[in-house]
Amino acid sequence: MRRGNDVLKSLALGARVVLIGRLLYWGLAWDGEAGVSLVLEMLRRELNPAMGRCGRISVRDLDRTLIRLPVR
Repeated sequence: MRRGNDVLKSLALGARVVLIGRLLYWGLAWDGEAGVSLVLEMLRRELNPAMGRCGRISVRDLDRTLIRLPVR
């Protein structure tokens, strides 16, 4: 996961947990605990508008209807 949109897609497809390990390590290397907090805040700032564009207020409102799969 690198962006809030990635988190939104995963949750919409049914994920209960989203792992963002590499981003946390980058934040930790950048500025320790403050860097990790910054990374988490950035993801939240990206996720909230993405949910708003989908017309969803809560993470619990995300479902598969948000995802369009390619037609074969």
